[in-house]
Amino acid sequence: MTEPPQSPTQHAFIALAPPDRAKNELAQALNPAYAAYPDLRWNRIEDWHITLAFLGEVPVQAVQRLRIPLADLAAARPSLELALVGGGHFDERVLWSGIKGDLDGLHELTEAVRARLRDCDVAFVDRPLRPHLTLARARRYDNASVTAAAACLDGFTGHPWQTERLHLVGSTIKGHSGPRRYQDIDAWRLVTGHRRLDRKTATGGRA
Repeated sequence: MTEPPQSPTQHAFIALAPPDRAKNELAQALNPAYAAYPDLRWNRIEDWHITLAFLGEVPVQAVQRLRIPLADLAAARPSLELALVGGGHFDERVLWSGIKGDLDGLHELTEAVRARLRDCDVAFVDRPLRPHLTLARARRYDNASVTAAAACLDGFTGHPWQTERLHLVGSTIKGHSGPRRYQDIDAWRLVTGHRRLDRKTATGGRA
């Protein structure tokens, strides 16, 4: 019996993205680490996102199902005031920059996004949000570069910025030749000017 054709799949996630000025500010602070640790697997600056929900490998049709629910969600959610701050690592393997600002609002938005995923019956990796921006990963043989690179960001605090859009991001479809690249499937503007930070801030990453 002939197997039915499999639906195309792609990696996908839902995220916020810092504006270019914030990313460039962080990239400038990373220049010493770029020079000192070129063997790290550095993420492209255009791929820097704050992931709210990671879907993993899912059918393209399931990803498309999310467009209207996420558009409705973004239209009802206020933008947030955030900033990039410092650096750290997960298990000496993953280098990140932390997030400070309206973290309560960030957690609320994350829960709202994940509720929409459940409503649409789209699976995602259901783990607690640790607000951060992934910058690089260590190669298998390298047990020291990530921690040293994180130290290059000691004392770094970026200027605050307002989140503008909620992004649904997808990879090239599985089976596509060449390296996997990510780009927006769609992005929806958040309500601006409704929620500026007016309380004590906290930093993201792993506490």
